[in-house]
Amino acid sequence: MLNSTLEPLSILALHGPNLNLLGQREPGIYGSLTLAEINRLLEQEGLKLQAKVFPMQSNHEGILIDAIHGAWGQHQGILINPGAYTHTSVALRDAIAGVNLPTVEVHLSNIYRREDFRHHSYIAPVAIGQISGFGCQSYILGLQALVHHLRSIQA
Repeated sequence: MLNSTLEPLSILALHGPNLNLLGQREPGIYGSLTLAEINRLLEQEGLKLQAKVFPMQSNHEGILIDAIHGAWGQHQGILINPGAYTHTSVALRDAIAGVNLPTVEVHLSNIYRREDFRHHSYIAPVAIGQISGFGCQSYILGLQALVHHLRSIQA
């Protein structure tokens, strides 16, 4: 049980391109849960961890970058599944580095067991960690790790 005197944390949960199609898109790879169901699980886990989760999804790189910029001063950390932008977006990487908020990268599938082009992440070098391959549990584990990290630097 967490100490009831802890200040609640604010976490931005960003979902990148095509994640709005979860539940119907390649369920053998991404599972059968919808994005709304994953967000509900994140919010429930956040309550247990005394963290408020603010989910957002966009298929547009610039909107994700604006959300990362807007997180500075609003949230203590970022949980991000950049989707295909993982492998292509120097701009997302630079935005995360620029705001310097602790960030955890998550993926539903194990990106290292997939096509070669998915093995490289531009996000990983600026994230405090990466979790992939555990389906929707990747998000929960990522949130737990991020909150644990934030609490450890607050102490």
